[in-house]
Amino acid sequence: MPESLSAKEVNSKTDPSVAKQYDNSTPKDVQWKELYELIDGKKISMLSTYRDGVGPVGRSMAIARRSGPDILFLANKHSRKFEDLEKNKEVQITIQDTKTQDWISISGKATTASNEDPRIKELYSPTISAWFGDLKDGVHDGTWKDPRMSLIEVQSNYIVYWKKETSTLGFMKEVGTAALTGSVAQTGVHRELSKEDIEKERV
Repeated sequence: MPESLSAKEVNSKTDPSVAKQYDNSTPKDVQWKELYELIDGKKISMLSTYRDGVGPVGRSMAIARRSGPDILFLANKHSRKFEDLEKNKEVQITIQDTKTQDWISISGKATTASNEDPRIKELYSPTISAWFGDLKDGVHDGTWKDPRMSLIEVQSNYIVYWKKETSTLGFMKEVGTAALTGSVAQTGVHRELSKEDIEKERV
């Protein structure tokens, strides 16, 4: 149900849409389980790097694999994101489901590896070749053997996500009621996983 806005929340400069849905009571193991379910069900993400003189630069990337709290991508080493990563390892991954409004934001550091990394062969599937092309020279064929094929591994250091906990109809009703009454909608849970939480989970 929508909750009333209090003067204390305004005076303390609190964002009520976050504060009223902030979840610090659910056990961490459950929070991790539900986060993984969200990530594993949504294979496309936005990976943002930082470019000198520009700022954040994002592009759509298919998640090759989730390894605990960390994310692996296969990519062409000739793309400009590798130039960005040479200068700044800090990245952000965002994922959103437009149907449920669930969203995830992962901040972390990226490391890269050449096609000699055995994980590339494990992660490769023939459809990936469609984004590389085949030069017909026996080398640049778009497979895991292609010297252009590279791995990006993002090691998370901060994760925040929001998970809807109402039906679609309930969501619309909640938002409508809140807008009419001046209260704040309660449609899901807002969760944060700190660097300490991530390190514990990774171990």
